[in-house]
Formats: sequence, structure tokens, C-alpha cells
Amino acid sequence: MVQLPEMSIAVVVITHNRLELLRRCIENVLLRTSAHTHEIVIWDNASTDGTSEYVASLDDPRITLVTHHENIGQNAYAEAFKLAKSDYFVEIDDDVVDAPAGWDEMLLVAYEKLPDLGFLAADLEDDPFDTASNIRHHVRPHEYSPVEENGVRLLAGPTGGGCAMTSRAVNELVGGFPQQPGKTFFLEDAAYIERIKRQGLRALILRDLRVHHTGGDYYTRATPDKIAYWEREKRVEARKARVKRALLVLPFVRRLNARYRFFVEPTA
Repeated sequence: MVQLPEMSIAVVVITHNRLELLRRCIENVLLRTSAHTHEIVIWDNASTDGTSEYVASLDDPRITLVTHHENIGQNAYAEAFKLAKSDYFVEIDDDVVDAPAGWDEMLLVAYEKLPDLGFLAADLEDDPFDTASNIRHHVRPHEYSPVEENGVRLLAGPTGGGCAMTSRAVNELVGGFPQQPGKTFFLEDAAYIERIKRQGLRALILRDLRVHHTGGDYYTRATPDKIAYWEREKRVEARKARVKRALLVLPFVRRLNARYRFFVEPTA
């Protein structure tokens, strides 16, 4: 077994039939990593658009291509990270198409300064055409609070895995990345964060690192499983909002919620 230096990073990207986005991700994100990144695993979920051929043509010894015979969606994260030997793991979406040079080192330095951290995500550039960015900056900006700890500028709030770091130690502690066999889309990052929280660890956002995420219908066509998932989520959120509005009609509930923040009030 090859022994990697301490503080080494493994980056995993999962992709399926999004060659043009993946190309930008590789050129403008993966190839801008620092010397800390020793492994880049690109997991191709049975693409038919030339993805594997393109990745195989790249001349970077850090890159490992896995061409899987079927699309297993986010379940591939757990499998891909089993191939890694590094101390730190980064999951990054194939539609993250721009990041500053050395972005991986920025995550690593901050992560090391926060002993109770289990998951550290990059913030997102403000792109109203990107679904996640639009929610972060325009729909729910009130859910994010700036904090500073040990000299690290952070955001506390809903945290996703578009570009995020965890450690091998934490990953092993919580049993790895979750899987849901038979599903090609589910929120594996949210499930992973729930696992680390049960261990008393936190998920935060690095305020000084922003990457450009290009998800949503403007940039690409969603898979049927992804569309169905978000339709279900919309129905659930609508039901929750109705219940919250009914509760907030009661004056004492609004006062108590303002003081203790039991739930986030609906915005509309």
C-alpha cells in the first residue's frame, strides 16, 4: 500500500452524462487543488456521452477513473471513498465549475482549527440561475448567521455537500457515507450530517471560500428520480408551512418562537 503524507486529501466527483459540466469542474476546480490533494476519484455512473473516454485521456497521476456499469447515483460516494487512502475527504458536485486556486487547502486549514467539526462546506457564489445558490442568497438568507471561531470566519445554517470536507476519522466514526440502494437521488449530505450530529459534531460553512455551483433547470436537465424527489419535498414543505402558519396565529406561540427559535417562520 502506498503511504500518503499526513494531511492528504482525497476528492471524489460523481457524474452521469454531464460531460460539459464535468470538463469545467476538472479544469477550473479539480486542477486548481493544492499539493495536499493526492487523490482525485471520478466515478462515472454509466455515462453514454463520452465521459469515461475524456477522463481517461487526462494526464494527471492523481486521477482515478471508475466506470460503473449502472447509475447508482449518490450511493457511489460510499463506494468511491473506500478507494481513498487520504486523511481528509472532499465530496464535490460535477456541476461546481469554478473555485479559487488552493480551495482545498482553505478547507483543510479551517477544518484543522475546529476540533468539534465533522463537515465543512464551501459557500456558494451568488448565481440566481443556480437552485442551491438562489435559496442560499435570496430565498432563505435569514437562516444563515455569521460566526467566527479560532480565527475562522464561518456561517451557521443549512449546509450542503456541493463542495465539502470531512475527515477519514469522522467518516469511519459515523459508518461512512449513507446509501439507499435502488435510489439514484437522495440527499446523502443531509443524511451524513445527521450522522455526525448524533456524535456531537457540527456542520458549518467556510465564509471566505465561495465556489460556483451550476445546478437546476437553467444549466442542465434533472433526472426523473431527482424531479420526483423534489416534488415530494415541495409537498412536505407546503404541509409544514401550513401547520406553522396555523400555530403562529396564536400570540403566545409567536412570542415563544421569537425567543427560542423552535422553527423558522414561513416567508410567504
